[in-house]
Amino acid sequence: MKTLYMVRHAKSSWKHDVIDHKRPLKGRGKRDAVLVSNAVKNGVSPPQKIVSSDATRALSTATYFKEAFGTPDANFNTNHSLYDFSGQNVMNIVKSLDNSLNCVMIVGHNHAFTSVANMLGNKYIDNVPTCGFVMIQFEVDNWSEVTTGKTVQTIFPRDLK
Repeated sequence: MKTLYMVRHAKSSWKHDVIDHKRPLKGRGKRDAVLVSNAVKNGVSPPQKIVSSDATRALSTATYFKEAFGTPDANFNTNHSLYDFSGQNVMNIVKSLDNSLNCVMIVGHNHAFTSVANMLGNKYIDNVPTCGFVMIQFEVDNWSEVTTGKTVQTIFPRDLK
């Protein structure tokens, strides 16, 4: 069995004069990242690996989950291809994950994450909100065989407030 954790980056700030890729989290995003990462760590097994988009807002969000789970640096990395908004690159990354990993967390962006969560899961999600967590399990041995799995859990900031 393979388990995929998907986390959309937390709320980012638009008040800085930076390119989209460099936008930081805003205060609410940081608070939501603490809230959701702590709820997730208490409810699921730690991922064997966390892979994040290299965009500032996604990487900052991923770091909160890394710290909550105590994920070692060796099991935490970025992949520019997760800076994706259509979902095609996200699917390519999921399908090319190392088969020795049974549980992986990816951190990225919408609309890609909502699209992929709906494509891979069996529960329709209208919108994965900022800092939203989605857990999908697949009855396969290889990531390349991932198609439709079971949406096991969602944790959204609004559910915790």
